[in-house]
Amino acid sequence: MERRQHTRAGRTVVAMGILFGLGVCATGCAGRGAAADDAGGAADPVGALHRAAGALRAAGTSKASTAMEMATGGTRVTIRGRGVYDYRRRLGRLSVVLPDDPAGTPEHRPITELLAPGALYMKNRGAGVPADKWVRVDTATLSDGNLVTGGATDPYEAAEILRGAHTATYVGRTEVGGIDVRHYRGTADLALAARGAPAEDRAALRAAAKGFATAYVPFDAYLDDEGRIRKLRQSFAFVNGRQKAPVAVASTTLLYAFGTPVDITLPHPRDIYAGRIAEDETDDPAH
Repeated sequence: MERRQHTRAGRTVVAMGILFGLGVCATGCAGRGAAADDAGGAADPVGALHRAAGALRAAGTSKASTAMEMATGGTRVTIRGRGVYDYRRRLGRLSVVLPDDPAGTPEHRPITELLAPGALYMKNRGAGVPADKWVRVDTATLSDGNLVTGGATDPYEAAEILRGAHTATYVGRTEVGGIDVRHYRGTADLALAARGAPAEDRAALRAAAKGFATAYVPFDAYLDDEGRIRKLRQSFAFVNGRQKAPVAVASTTLLYAFGTPVDITLPHPRDIYAGRIAEDETDDPAH
């Protein structure tokens, strides 16, 4: 029974999602910036964080790596994703890799996810969905607003959460992937973020504010000298259907190669699966 629970934890990835993430890669060396740079970073940390989403839109595109981690059934499960994002069109494409089962056998082919305003599309979804079909999920209907459901946090939505930063401190200079960055630490309010976000992002953030065990999201954000996010680690807490205590989920997003070409086309309606998805893989992320 215990092995079955661990195996299913590796498979669950939609509709109250599979969730997971831990800081991948690069934390840096000792801060190298001059004292003036440190003073500048410390002057208005909340303002710098509120402007981070706008800095991504100005950058246009980037590559992205994601990781999501949670502890379930006595084990820690991690899902990783890699892809590209167009911040002006609000479109992203990620290849999401689920963990192997406890015996080391791969559970699933990588899932292709397309991220769009108000929607998540998945291919190679499993659970009875034909291999050539996409599954479409309305993110405003998800109690987490798709911050954890797909096994990867939408990079732009992660940045929008920083609009809700109400406390933040400047930690200092460090490096991420060989790039000098300013490190900020604080807490964001999802409800406040929803009020400050563009109209197309508000519904998902409002759903998350209501659906999580707490609307407050602790974070560590690393911004480059252009104000762009290079690394963002956020912690979420939710109560699933079978556990009373909140489950902690850690999500980390890395952004790099800004300006990389991105060409994303959303699926045609005829390519979207309209049938029933097997319930045993969507009812509870912890089993």
